Amino acid sequence: MKIDILKKTDIDSSVQTQISELFKQLGGNKKQIGLNELLDEKNQISLAYCSENNEIIGIALMCTYNVISGKKGWIEDVVVNINHRGKGIGRKMMNKLLEVGSEKELSEILLFTEDHRTPAINLYSDLGFKVKESRIYTRKTK
Repeated sequence: MKIDILKKTDIDSSVQTQISELFKQLGGNKKQIGLNELLDEKNQISLAYCSENNEIIGIALMCTYNVISGKKGWIEDVVVNINHRGKGIGRKMMNKLLEVGSEKELSEILLFTEDHRTPAINLYSDLGFKVKESRIYTRKTK
């Protein structure tokens, strides 16, 4: 099992297809953008992935940005292939992103998860994330 950060030079059609199929396991009708666009140097994204036997079985992404209140990270799109859940893969990918956050000297890392995702909530709590008393608002523009 390998946990690493995906680089633009790692992208080929197989990687694109595997990540696209894995992303679909998040459910819903979420639109995907291509990996080349995602990993553009102007886009501050770290994509942690887990592979085993040349198959990508998990992904977790963190964008980083600077605002007046500090350097921050936002974690999204954490998913482990349904056939590989319960093996600690999500924890390993999250730890990889937390390492990136430490290297970038982030002051805060935020994430959002839905209330029904109990295993994810337990993982995030174990990693030291706390529920923040705030509201998240969304406005679709497309």
